[in-house]
Amino acid sequence: MPSLTRRISPWFLLILGVTLLGGVLAAAAVPTRSGVLATSGIFVLVLGGWVVSLCLHEYGHAVTAYRGGDTSVAAKGYLTLDVRRYADPGLSLVLPLIILLIGGLPLPGGAVWINQWALRSRARRSAVSLAGPAANLALGVVLIITVAAFPGMPLPVAAGLSALAYFQIIAFVLNMLPVPGLDGWGALEPYLSAPARRLGERVRPWAPFVLLALLLFVPGVSALFFAATQLLFGAAGGNQELFRLGYSAMFFWRNL
Repeated sequence: MPSLTRRISPWFLLILGVTLLGGVLAAAAVPTRSGVLATSGIFVLVLGGWVVSLCLHEYGHAVTAYRGGDTSVAAKGYLTLDVRRYADPGLSLVLPLIILLIGGLPLPGGAVWINQWALRSRARRSAVSLAGPAANLALGVVLIITVAAFPGMPLPVAAGLSALAYFQIIAFVLNMLPVPGLDGWGALEPYLSAPARRLGERVRPWAPFVLLALLLFVPGVSALFFAATQLLFGAAGGNQELFRLGYSAMFFWRNL
């Protein structure tokens, strides 16, 4: 088996740098008392952090597949955290970005192509699907702990990190739904009957869009979904007040 590629892509480092710049701008807003600077910093921090989380999500899939037997992911560049390897410019970045800004839903966005036949067992196939959402959940918990552990951090930074943590919780819950095309279905699929798998293949291209339409345009469904994710966010130790401040700054145009 070839050695695991550990080179981190400069593109990932650039995105990480932009995210950190957002945090610096948010922190700089405190002494200057600039609402515009605080809002701009939070906006850059959350958007940059969301792209970072997309890379970590797809890396989770890829590294788990590699350890499960699909060594082709190394040659495809999936183990470098290079966002270009995971993304189709339209479907993976532009569309999810629009949905995030309009509806507040962080879609999965990226994609890695796994050779399922190379994986050693059904459990490995399930683990590959679960690894992406697990990365979102882990990042969300780390952000929540960071905010709690440093109560003296500037308020805009804490608000931005809390909003970013909440988006990770949303991404985790959304991806874990047992809908064809999402990771929750991928985790179950190896254990389903052949007719169920065939049905999943038929509806996979459009099932996530039906779910998206329900979440965006059906008030009862969207209210239930966001209530459940906020409950999970609070149960994980998330600060609801800080999250709401960051969320409001992230969608500043709604307050105009």
